[in-house]
Amino acid sequence: MRRFATRSKAPIGLAAFLALPVFFASLMAATLAIEKARVVEWSRPGGHLARTWHNPTGSTEAKIWLLALVPPLLLVLAGWLAAHFPYGLYVTCAAACVDALALTLRLHRWEVHHTARFGNGEDLIADPTTSSSLARGEWEHDAAQTVRSLVHYTIGLALLAALIALYLRYRSRPPVPVPGGDLQQTGGAPTTSGL
Repeated sequence: MRRFATRSKAPIGLAAFLALPVFFASLMAATLAIEKARVVEWSRPGGHLARTWHNPTGSTEAKIWLLALVPPLLLVLAGWLAAHFPYGLYVTCAAACVDALALTLRLHRWEVHHTARFGNGEDLIADPTTSSSLARGEWEHDAAQTVRSLVHYTIGLALLAALIALYLRYRSRPPVPVPGGDLQQTGGAPTTSGL
């Protein structure tokens, strides 16, 4: 059991702290990636096809939440692994940056596909009606901007944590001896001999 002991708990704590904005960014990204409206179609008299959009099913919502948990859990796992090595805090900061940036790789594609899956927009009401509160594609654009913003905050917090750790490491170093610094001072005025 001793081999699993960590050197420091700071990387795990930092990973857990940074996992929070990563989770919310991941939740928005997962929603854009896989959420789809439940579409009901039927034939009207005269051969016309009618279609209505309804809220996503409960199983789709469960998939979104489970998928959103993956990036923050990976970050906490990286923090736990980094806690076993020296300089683990910096590894955790780098892992947080990589984890957050990975959420933006296909973000634009997910935004476009989510807009296509919701024919009447996220509010499920056609744009020309007065009851529509969101234009088609408006929610998707806002969600993608939120993901980008949370990713920037995560990277900023990780870099700030790394800078603080560097500063504290620099401050805790023992002073470097100065050549000639071991001379003893007499504490008085210079004396003259031979008077």
